[in-house]
Amino acid sequence: MSTGLADNTRGALLMTASMAGFTFNDAFMKAASDEVPLMQALFLRGIVTTVLIFMLAIAVGQLRFDLPRRDWGLIALRTLSEVVAAYFFLTALFNMPIANVTAILQALPLTVTLAGALLLGEAVGWRRMVAILVGLVGVLLIVRPGPEGFNTYALYALLAVAAVTLRDIFTRKLTRDVPSLTVALAGAAAIGVVGFFGTLTQPWAPMSALAYGQLLAAALCIIVGYLASVMVMRVGDIGFIAPFRYTGLIWALILGLLIFGEWPDWLTLLGAAIVVATGIFTYWRERQLALKMRRTSA
Repeated sequence: MSTGLADNTRGALLMTASMAGFTFNDAFMKAASDEVPLMQALFLRGIVTTVLIFMLAIAVGQLRFDLPRRDWGLIALRTLSEVVAAYFFLTALFNMPIANVTAILQALPLTVTLAGALLLGEAVGWRRMVAILVGLVGVLLIVRPGPEGFNTYALYALLAVAAVTLRDIFTRKLTRDVPSLTVALAGAAAIGVVGFFGTLTQPWAPMSALAYGQLLAAALCIIVGYLASVMVMRVGDIGFIAPFRYTGLIWALILGLLIFGEWPDWLTLLGAAIVVATGIFTYWRERQLALKMRRTSA
């Protein structure tokens, strides 16, 4: 096996592990929601994730505070977007089937590409633009904005997509020497702080040992997801690896069925398939354009 193929295999496994970590986190958070209010869950999970990321950042030398003011401003905007995304996403997750929320979130590659064109002036050809529009039709099939099929919490999931899109745009504008773990620490700490202040507005809900275990498991899973997502950027061809992010939807379908007894209807599955297909095409097209630019500049 060639080195490139081996790297691509490792990258695909890491991307799959990353998506599993994030999706298992979602499942544990959703399970805990039976007895833990949202803000209390955010606070408790935030404590664990902040401590773990802080320790990891120190261990690998990625904790830096001597960053330029511009980068700190972008980190602040990114962190705000992440807090907003966490609130809307978890609110939707607590009230919708996990596979439906995850399917809506699969539109992120499309919305990030569109936002890059609109906000950063990045070139997007007509093929990718058509793919984005078709993908958004797939999203409409999932949320079904009509009197019969529309779930109000689907709007929360769409707002989460918008917030994560802004988060990723701000991340793109950071300089390359900003450590990933420093950025992640800011986000985890901010979510925990918001959760803490949120708990002050309502009585503290008593929790069973099971609920504490579910939140601890959620924190550990999200750490695994984040670490794998950082590691995956350092191996293999991202054009080959990126489509494996859609394995998150497979995990969500499996966990939704086994844990919550949920299975999406055929329109939701059709919409998800359209979103995934257009997202993979967008990745493929970006890869082709990048290869073409390399050949031209060589």
